[in-house]
Amino acid sequence: MWEEIKYLFFGLQDFRFGVYLILAFVAGLIVERLMRSRGAERLSRRLDKGDKAFFQGIQYILSNDPDQAIEEFTKSVQINSDTIETYVALGNLYRSKGDIERAIRIRRGIILRPNLDKEIRLRAIFDLGLDYKKGGFLNRALSAFQEVHESDPNNIEALEQIERIYEDVHDWEKAFKTRKTISRLVKGEHRHILAHHQTELGKIQEKNGDILGAEKSYKNALSIFDRCVDAYLHLGDLYLSQQEHKRALSTWERLVDVAPQFTFLAYQRLERAYSGMKNLKGVEDFLRESVRKNSDPFTHLALARYLYSKGEVDSALDHLNQATRLVPTFLDVRKLMGEILLKEGRNEEALGAYGDLLLGLDFPYLRFQCSKCGYRPDELVWRCPQCLKWDSIRIIEPSSNLSNGAVPS
Repeated sequence: MWEEIKYLFFGLQDFRFGVYLILAFVAGLIVERLMRSRGAERLSRRLDKGDKAFFQGIQYILSNDPDQAIEEFTKSVQINSDTIETYVALGNLYRSKGDIERAIRIRRGIILRPNLDKEIRLRAIFDLGLDYKKGGFLNRALSAFQEVHESDPNNIEALEQIERIYEDVHDWEKAFKTRKTISRLVKGEHRHILAHHQTELGKIQEKNGDILGAEKSYKNALSIFDRCVDAYLHLGDLYLSQQEHKRALSTWERLVDVAPQFTFLAYQRLERAYSGMKNLKGVEDFLRESVRKNSDPFTHLALARYLYSKGEVDSALDHLNQATRLVPTFLDVRKLMGEILLKEGRNEEALGAYGDLLLGLDFPYLRFQCSKCGYRPDELVWRCPQCLKWDSIRIIEPSSNLSNGAVPS
């Protein structure tokens, strides 16, 4: 029977997301302790004594029926109120259902038990922090996670939760320091996260009028991770706001080199800046060099808009045609082409351009998806709103069937 329990917790891989969440709360946070030798023996003895309610609770968890699981675990604690694991399971189940008040009461009851094993107590405090966090009590959650960290400085789970709370409340300096601590304990790539923390700090400083502090933070971000797109964008914005056009262009030129797939964001900024820039030679050089390095439809569109603003109609149309050959359903390109042709009195050509545009209506060229969890945000963000991973959002490449103007389902 014990081997069957182990299989139920650790041998199943393909349950639906809802089941996985319950397992994450219960199996991940409880059974990791039970699987240690003492916990395993204790659970085995309980089953042999006839505590079938606990076993039934596990079965209901795996059947994605938390209400019945709660009922069975409640029966189990009536049989043996000294068993910590069942209370932990109940607390996690109540939290997963959103009954935060009951989860907190159970967790406090565990923590107040005399002669409680230190490891179990810390786990209960951590769980209490998760309860507080889900209930929106961020200060209390932070205190709980900090207590765990103080008792166990190498507890990565607690540090990650502390970091997320600092991110949620936009305390980027403390989030940065926490990630630095994590980076010393966990091997892997941390630079992009540290760079985002510095960039977010810079945004707040700039908003508060601390221009020098913001510039320093953006530069710190790029010194940590030289492919931080957001830092390039906002450092360029800062220079532009100070009428330092050459420095803004130079910053965005570096973005073209390190992350060509995101250079369209720099082009959008350039277009807004045309009216405020007296010498546009640098803009033209930047756009032409970008076309040479990265011949994507956005690059051609940006250069076409600039050329048309200079009165170079044929050159602008040429770049728009190049953009449509790359992605026939790029609506902004079709729209601008039609506007130019109408203004130039080339009505027949404009009719053809707008006819092609109609074929692609309701299909946004720019679509985004998280490479970690699959979430599709409506706009580009640097941190996934669902799984909270940094730099996981990718541009969905147009599929091959776009070449014939087909609209994907």
